[in-house]
Amino acid sequence: MTSSENRRITDLGTLKAISHPLRMRLYRALFVARTATASQLADQVDEAVSLVSYHLRKLAEHGLIEEAETQSADGRERWWQPASYGFSIHDEDLRDAPELAAASAAFGRTVNQQRTEMHRRFLDESHTWPDTWRSASISSEWLPRLTAAELASLGKELDALVRTYDERARAAEAAGDTEGRENVAVHLFGFPYRG
Repeated sequence: MTSSENRRITDLGTLKAISHPLRMRLYRALFVARTATASQLADQVDEAVSLVSYHLRKLAEHGLIEEAETQSADGRERWWQPASYGFSIHDEDLRDAPELAAASAAFGRTVNQQRTEMHRRFLDESHTWPDTWRSASISSEWLPRLTAAELASLGKELDALVRTYDERARAAEAAGDTEGRENVAVHLFGFPYRG
């Protein structure tokens, strides 16, 4: 069963495993689907089932995903689910490990590229979404002057707020309330910069 907690990644092998662009796309697709087979995920990422199966096994070797209960009657297909609600990488785990810091930076670039592509796709296809979704979409930038402690606090508050909405939505879906629900990406960055 998927843990409700975030998995904290502290080892190089796991960080390298999730840094692979296809593995990150598969993890994201599986997180959205909650459970899926390699065939279902291969359709979503437009890759061969054998390649997807290989990468799913690599994610499982590092405890990022796990086998789920079989959802089909014949039981021949292997079902997967995320092993935790998500994962996190903390700066304090990287400070004295240059190889971890380098892998974390590579991971960050992969994720940023994929997030940018997701947003670009929305912008290109926004005309295909109903007015309500176009009006509800968010694109904002704030430039406050904060201390490091204030930024950390802001991040925790935003994480808790988004998680509250996600948990509510998951409970509503489990109760059969699926009308009008779509997958929503919320990307937020908070970092210091100088001019």
